[in-house]
Amino acid sequence: MSISSPDTCISHNNNNLPNLSNKSNGMRGNKYNCNNSGTPRTRLERLLRERELRKFNKSLNDGETELSNNDSFSPDSFEAFSWFNDEESLETISANGCSTDGCERQDSRTSRERLLVVANRLPVSAVRRGVDSWHLEISVGGLVSALLGVKEFETRWIGWAGVNVPDEIGQRALIKALAEKRCIPVFLDEEIVHQYYNGYCNNILWPLFHYLGLPQEDRLATTRSFQSQFDAYKKANQMFAEVVKEHYVEGDVVWCHDYHLMFLPKCLKERNRKMKVGWFLHTPFPSSEIHRTLPSRSELLRSVLAADLVGFHTYDYARHFVSACTRILGLEGTPEGVEDQGRLTRVAAFPIGIDSDRFIRALELPQVQDHMKELKERFAGRKVMLGVDRLDMIKGIPQKILAFEKFLEENPNWRDKVVLLQIAVPTRTDVPEYQKLTSQVHEIVGRINGRFGTLTAVPIHHLDRSLDFHALCALYAVTDVALVTSLRDGMNLVSYEFVACQASKKGVLILSEFAGAAQSLGAGAILVNPWNVTEVASSIGYALNMPADEREKRHHHNFVHVTTHTSQEWAATFVSELNDTIVEAQLRTRQIPPPLPIEVAVDRYAKSNNRLLILGFNATLTEPVDTLGRKGSQIKEMEPKLRPDLQEPLRKLCDDPKTTIVVLSGSDRSVLDDNFGDYSMWLAAENGMFLRATKGDWMTTMPENLNMEWVDSVKHVFEYFTERTPRSHFELRETSLIWNYKYADVEFGRLQARDLLQHLWTGPISNASLDVVQGSRSIEVRSVGVTKVCIGGITLLLFIQHHRLAYLMLR
Repeated sequence: MSISSPDTCISHNNNNLPNLSNKSNGMRGNKYNCNNSGTPRTRLERLLRERELRKFNKSLNDGETELSNNDSFSPDSFEAFSWFNDEESLETISANGCSTDGCERQDSRTSRERLLVVANRLPVSAVRRGVDSWHLEISVGGLVSALLGVKEFETRWIGWAGVNVPDEIGQRALIKALAEKRCIPVFLDEEIVHQYYNGYCNNILWPLFHYLGLPQEDRLATTRSFQSQFDAYKKANQMFAEVVKEHYVEGDVVWCHDYHLMFLPKCLKERNRKMKVGWFLHTPFPSSEIHRTLPSRSELLRSVLAADLVGFHTYDYARHFVSACTRILGLEGTPEGVEDQGRLTRVAAFPIGIDSDRFIRALELPQVQDHMKELKERFAGRKVMLGVDRLDMIKGIPQKILAFEKFLEENPNWRDKVVLLQIAVPTRTDVPEYQKLTSQVHEIVGRINGRFGTLTAVPIHHLDRSLDFHALCALYAVTDVALVTSLRDGMNLVSYEFVACQASKKGVLILSEFAGAAQSLGAGAILVNPWNVTEVASSIGYALNMPADEREKRHHHNFVHVTTHTSQEWAATFVSELNDTIVEAQLRTRQIPPPLPIEVAVDRYAKSNNRLLILGFNATLTEPVDTLGRKGSQIKEMEPKLRPDLQEPLRKLCDDPKTTIVVLSGSDRSVLDDNFGDYSMWLAAENGMFLRATKGDWMTTMPENLNMEWVDSVKHVFEYFTERTPRSHFELRETSLIWNYKYADVEFGRLQARDLLQHLWTGPISNASLDVVQGSRSIEVRSVGVTKVCIGGITLLLFIQHHRLAYLMLR
C-alpha cells in the first residue's frame, strides 16, 4: 500500500504555513481531515500525519517563545519554572483564569490535551515548616529530567510527596501547596511505604529487573514476606487509582510510570474501561526465565496488559515482556504486542530523551562559564575523564575504577596527564549492601591514588555527593572522555546530558553495552563490556588518543540524535501512539459480530416447541485447562471429562421432550461414549464423521471410497516429532491424525511444527489427496472433504430432514 506524503494531507497558503482549519471532533491521532486525501486509513498514515502536525505546532510554539524572549523571558526564569511543564508560573494566573499577558495564552493552554502523569514520586520533595506550611524543592531523577521540557500537554502529576502526613490539616496544606505546581499528592502511611516501597518495589522488583535475583525468604524480616509485601503493593496501587479517578476528566490520557505501579492499569480499567491508559517502564525488563521466578509473576503481567499501550526504552525489553506473556501466561505474541482473546495490548519501544535545549542554553550562563574557567585552570595540561552515577550496585563503579587502574598500569606515560573525576551520588545509605559498596569504592580509590598519585596531584577525584545543575553542565563541557560502565541500566541519561554539553569540546563517550542508551548512541560511542576490565582499559586508551576528525564524526552522530529525540518528542510520540491504539481498538471492535442477545434468545427458546441445540465438547462442556500444562492440564485434555456443574443442567435439557441435544466433537467415539452414555441425546464424533443417538448404534457419514492408506506414513512422522518435542502428543483417529504441541515450549514448538510441515509436504503426503490444517498449536492431517463444516452440515441436514426442527446453534 502506498502512503500519501504529508504534502497531500496539509495544504499550504501563501505564507508557507499549513492550513489546519479543517478539523473533526475525533480523538488525537485521527482528528485532522484533508480536503483532497480524506481521512487516513492506516495506522502508519495516521502517525505520519500526527508527526507532521507536531512539527508544525512546534514551529508555532518556537515562534511564540522567540517573541516572549524579546520581552521579559530570561534563562533564569526558565530555570525556575520549566519544571511546571508550562511556559510560566501558575502564580501569574489571575483569579479569572487569564494570565498577566492576556487571555490569548490561556486559550492556547486549554486547547491542549490533558496528560495525567502517575508516578511513585512527585517531581518535588516536600519539607514541613509548620502545622500548615510546606516548602517544596524540585527532585532529581531520570523521569523528572525527561519531562522537564514537555510543554505540548496540559500536565498534572500524581504521586507520593515522600513524606508521611497523618493529620488532616497538614494534608490540606500540602494539597494546596502542590496544586500551585500542578501536582496532586497520594498519601501513604509509614507501614504502606515500608512494605510497598522499601519492601516489594526496592527489595524484590528492582533487583529482579536488574538481574540481581530475588532475596531469600529467610533474609526478610519477620514482619515482611513476599505475600505481605505484594498485598501492600496492590493496596498502594489501588490508592493511586482512587486519586486518579477523583481528578480524571473524560478524554484525559493517563500515563503510568515504572515498576512501582504495575498493578495500576488494571485498577484504572476496572473503574473505567474507556479510560486511555499507558504504562511505561524506566528499568530493564528481564528475560522470561528471570521474571518467572517472581511468585506474583502472572498477576503482574496481566495487570500491565490491562493498559492500552505498554512502552519500554529498547526493543530488547519489549521483546522480553512479550516473551514473558507468551511463556508464562500462554498468550499470543504478535509483532504489534500481546493478544488475549481478541484484545490487543500494543507493546513498543520508546527511547527516552532529555530537554537538550536546557543544557545547551545553560552553557551560556555566566555562572556556568565561571565554573568552566575554574575547572580548566584546575586541570590544565591534563585530560579529564568523567563518571557521574548513583552509588549503586548496577552502575559498575568498581569495575570502572579498576579499568582505569589497569590503564595507568599499562600506560605509564599517561599517569600525570589524565584525571578521573567520579561523582557518586549517595543512595539508600541505610542498606548494608550499599554501605559495603561505598567502603569498597573508597578502598579502591585510596589504593590507586596512593599507588599513582604525587604530592601535587592524584589520578582519581571521588566525590560522594551530587552537584548542582550549573556545576554539572560545566563539568560535562570540559570533559574529554565520559565513562559510563553500568552493569545493567534502563537507559542512563547521563550519556545524553554529556553529549548535549559537548558542542565545542566534542569529547568521546565510552558506554556500557548493558545500558539502554547503547541502543541509541552506540554508533557514536565506544561500546564496552564493563565486566571485561582489559577491554575497558584499552577503550580508555583509544578514546584519549582518538584523532580529531573521528571525534568530530562520533560526536556529530550522537549530538543529532540527542537534540532530535528529546523528552518532548518522546512524550508526544508515546501519547500519539496511545491515542492511535485506541482508534485501532475501536476499528477492531466494529468488525467483531455483536454478542448473542440473551434476552431475545431466551424468549424465542421459551416460545418454540421444537428445538435443536448443537453443543461443542472440548472447551465448551469440559473444564478449562492451563495451556502451559501446569497441574496436569495435558492429562486432562487427553482424557476430557464433562464438567460436574453442567451434568444436572444438561440432563434437564435432554429430558425435555421439546428439545433435541447434539454434542458435536472432534474427539473419538469412545470419549463421547464415556461422557454421555447415560444421556438422551445425539452424539457426533470426529467432527460429525460418526453419528448416533445414545440409545442406538454408531453410523458413519464417511464416504465409501475414502482412502486411508496414508495413515501409517503420517503416523511415523508424528511419532518422530513427538519424541523430539517435549510435552507434545498426537491423537490417532479413524479419519484423521492430530499432532498437538500447545503444552510445549512456544518458540520451540513453532519451529518443530514448521519442520514437521516441511517434512510432510516433501514426503508422505506429497502426492496424496489430503488436507493439512494448521491450528494455533496443532497440526491435523485428514482426507479431502472431511471437514467440520462439511460433516456438521450433513449432520444438520439429516436432523432437519427427519425431524423438521427449528434449531438454535450454540457455540
